[in-house]
Amino acid sequence: MKYILTTIILVLVLLTFNKKEKQTMRLTNNDTILAMGDSLTYGFGVSPHESYPSLLSLLTGIKVINAGINGETSSEGLQRLPSVLHDSSIKFMILCFGGNDIMQRLPMKQLKANLKNMIHLAKEKNIAVLLVSVPNISLFGLSPLNLYEEVADEENIPLLSGMLTNILENPSLKSDQIHPNALGYKQMAERIYKKLQNLEIVP
Repeated sequence: MKYILTTIILVLVLLTFNKKEKQTMRLTNNDTILAMGDSLTYGFGVSPHESYPSLLSLLTGIKVINAGINGETSSEGLQRLPSVLHDSSIKFMILCFGGNDIMQRLPMKQLKANLKNMIHLAKEKNIAVLLVSVPNISLFGLSPLNLYEEVADEENIPLLSGMLTNILENPSLKSDQIHPNALGYKQMAERIYKKLQNLEIVP
């Protein structure tokens, strides 16, 4: 019996030490957040100050670069990212891609690879990443894409899921079938801000 108890305790100790510690960082006013994405990041349909990166900057008090481009696919984003990461003040990246890949029916395997490669580019510069999941958009409505959870798990980064689904399923929060309106972008900023607070990234 003592042998069994000792073995159980030993296993629990090993599991405790092998468990990955929560990686935390706290951004300061001298740091910069990079919002990397397509039209959802750019703020299609609203003025620049109503985009989620602009609103997030107001909420956090931290500079947020809006690196969103309307109509861009994840492959195009991957090609562009190295030129965006030259700013040494960037310490955190919010990555939101997939909508245009889905609309153009591009291979989801390629989307996953592109997301992972963008995350690798950021990690090489010691930039932490938050991945934002984009729902699958079809004639039957919105549905989750498991590849975002897979990428987050494989790369050991946080994931914000469900946010865009909730917004795009609410007619009062969107300007068309795939874009939020001003209230929708405001909700994006608030949800991302709350996520960053929970991760202890921002005060």
